[in-house]
Amino acid sequence: MIEVMINGCNGKMGNIIADLVDKNDNLLLKCGVDKIDTGLLTFPVYTDLKHIPEKPDVIIDFSIPIATMNILEYAKENQIPVVIATTGFSLEEEEKIKEYSKYIPIFKSANMSYSINMFQHLLKEIAPKLKEADIEVVETHHNRKIDAPSGTAQMLANTINESLGGDYKFEYNRHDKHEKRDKKEIGISSIRGGNIVGEHSVIFFGESESFEIKHTAYSRQVFAEGAIRAAEFIVNQSAGLYNMDDLINEN
Repeated sequence: MIEVMINGCNGKMGNIIADLVDKNDNLLLKCGVDKIDTGLLTFPVYTDLKHIPEKPDVIIDFSIPIATMNILEYAKENQIPVVIATTGFSLEEEEKIKEYSKYIPIFKSANMSYSINMFQHLLKEIAPKLKEADIEVVETHHNRKIDAPSGTAQMLANTINESLGGDYKFEYNRHDKHEKRDKKEIGISSIRGGNIVGEHSVIFFGESESFEIKHTAYSRQVFAEGAIRAAEFIVNQSAGLYNMDDLINEN
């Protein structure tokens, strides 16, 4: 049985993961970590990493970047694999994550949905065949999301760019520009409103037609399910940085 720690256990995703772990015969919810202990959860919650007596088999992190960095140091000291589902990291933090992966296995994805990562695989095949098109990435999320663009939108744009040779630039704001669209440009737009879980579209605009690929998440549970699959995968790996490609290829 795999013993799980949830970093960010008081959040919505933390609660969903806790519920799914309880229902999974292969997993045991060992404890959680968050900035406060509400006293409402049925498992031990720690606000200070120094006070954690348990040593789980894996940590699932759905928190904020600063909390992720803290849990990675704890994970390194205790040699515990980590699944990172948090987004919004700075370039410096991304480099630190790569450094930690030299010591422990880390599974990191901007989107834990299995289907959104199949979306990525499709883009790798399609983008080179539509390289003459104008390419736009549009993402929509609930009004409480604090980072924009979403980590998933950035991930999709990076996938397109890499499949086209890596010389495209990303355009996040056309408000201050007074010039026509660059052919080597990928536009990225963010919409925030209501309670939308997550919607991502990639649109290829040609002269006479357009082609769109779209993914819509109707429930946050899809991300929790992906994180649990990642946790079951990462406990058997050696130190290194892994992502959904590794999980998909294993299957």
